[in-house]
Amino acid sequence: MLKQTNGKEFRTSIGGQALIEGVMMRGPKKLAIVVRTKEGLVEKTEELKPLKEKYPILGWVFIRGVVNFISSMKIGMRSIMFSADNMPEEEQEESTKFDKWIEAKLGTEKAEKVIITVAVVLGIALSVGMFILLPTFLAGFAVQYIESVILRNLLEGALRITIFLTYLWATTKMKAIKRVWAYHGAEHKAIYCYEKGLPLTVENIRQQSSLHARCGTSFLFIVMIVSILVFSLATWNNLLIRFALRIALLPVVVAISYELIKFAGRYDNILTRIISAPGKALQRFTTREPDDEMIEVAKTALELVIPDDEKEAAW
Repeated sequence: MLKQTNGKEFRTSIGGQALIEGVMMRGPKKLAIVVRTKEGLVEKTEELKPLKEKYPILGWVFIRGVVNFISSMKIGMRSIMFSADNMPEEEQEESTKFDKWIEAKLGTEKAEKVIITVAVVLGIALSVGMFILLPTFLAGFAVQYIESVILRNLLEGALRITIFLTYLWATTKMKAIKRVWAYHGAEHKAIYCYEKGLPLTVENIRQQSSLHARCGTSFLFIVMIVSILVFSLATWNNLLIRFALRIALLPVVVAISYELIKFAGRYDNILTRIISAPGKALQRFTTREPDDEMIEVAKTALELVIPDDEKEAAW
């Protein structure tokens, strides 16, 4: 039985210069955000209240994947905002007129929720546009040359994967992102150490692999593959209708992909290794070997979410 923990690394910068870096870890009962500032580590923990406890249907198979995907994006934005709040006052950016207007109308707490919601919606819209609609648009030029619907869908899938791989490759060339990838590696190493039941020390964590089956990179690649299969079930020559079908079927793609990566993370056999192999290969783009300070941040964040009862940590 593997233990349920996942994380997210982040970086806040101004003018291209990184000021705050950190790791978010989410366990079965708690969420922890740990950032490294000039003064040292700053921690924040909060109790998780899954929506499925209030609405059990949201925890059902093939529904929970979409819910958890949106929840993860919201938590990621909250982590970045917490990071920004811990910048030195003289280096914090002045609030925009829109931010001030929202705070004046709704209050600080509600304003933060609105800003996070808007950011999540924009993030999803950008991802859908780049990785879902753009390949559909480009593949549309082949309609007059390729009569086979199957071949057109395969072409669209190939374009989607190519755009995704190009995006990952481009990020590796950005100096600012390299440290984020190193924190990503530290997060994976810490989780591996915990899952193996080893004492959480910097030395033990350093020795672990930075490639993990339950990773956002692996999830996104599985989404690319599953989308080829699901989108092939509903196609149309009209571009706008194809766009609408892709968007309508996207929750189905996310739901299936989530169950696959959850299955791959829970078991270790030939099938799960096959499912995990492409994603782990891509993690060589999105993870780097961390230094000991990065490992310390990941270790601290993980320790904050480990439940007292080990049974609560099992999948």
